[in-house]
Amino acid sequence: MEGRFGRDALRAAVEAPALDRELWRALGDAGFFALCVPEDAGGVGLGLPEAVLAFEEAGRVLLPGPAVATFLAAGDVEGAAAGETVVTAVEGELVPWLEEADVVRGDTDGAVPVRSVDPLTPLHRVPDAPNTSHDPHDPHDPYTPHDPHAPRTSAHVASLLRAAEQLGSATRTCESAVEHARTREQFGGPVGRFQAVQHLCADMLVRAELARVAVYAAAVTGDRLAAAGARLLADDAAVRNARDCLQVHGGMGFTWESDVHLHLKRAWVRAGLGAGARQAEEDLAAAL
Repeated sequence: MEGRFGRDALRAAVEAPALDRELWRALGDAGFFALCVPEDAGGVGLGLPEAVLAFEEAGRVLLPGPAVATFLAAGDVEGAAAGETVVTAVEGELVPWLEEADVVRGDTDGAVPVRSVDPLTPLHRVPDAPNTSHDPHDPHDPYTPHDPHAPRTSAHVASLLRAAEQLGSATRTCESAVEHARTREQFGGPVGRFQAVQHLCADMLVRAELARVAVYAAAVTGDRLAAAGARLLADDAAVRNARDCLQVHGGMGFTWESDVHLHLKRAWVRAGLGAGARQAEEDLAAAL
């Protein structure tokens, strides 16, 4: 990510939003999309824990594009594993990167473009998209079964990968806030010497580390309820850490030149994709 999508690449993408096909192929060459594809099928042959680590880094740098959908399609859509085919999917009532995708999973009839708060995530909305119907036996079903003991589907994996992206963003904004607090001087010293700023940074670290434990554990165990809890913690950490990071940066954090607002906007958009927090809460409540 440092070599292929550093800050200069991020800012260039913000100024001219479009899916970078060369970057997508580079990710494919590195095995990013094929991490969980078996070796005998041409993949890397690793598992969900390794995928979570990779998506955490993608979230950290705000990698644009439908990475989750392409990753989930790598085993059965030709060219997806290599990054030659860009795949997106209907997630709830939203479809990210619809016009840039080569393959779209889900019914997009009547989809209309909507203005996205995140300049790096173009969105379409599907009118009258169902929010409860699902087929628990369909591996491509974008809706989570209500039975908390039902087998895990691709929807649960997608939700956990979203949580990993949110974790990466939450970690980055925490680091950004601490760095700014150490170097920005006011009233004869760094702003980090003020207790109010210290408390903000401490709260950010706690949120990020709680989310990390939950995301990593859910990746290792594969438990659906653990994944639901991880999604809730990661969404909360990403959004609240970005907001607190803005607070630590003060007025300059709200400027277009700062990256902080991009993390907040992406966190909002990620939290709204798929069943997300709403279904995670229903799964946990049903188990209780």
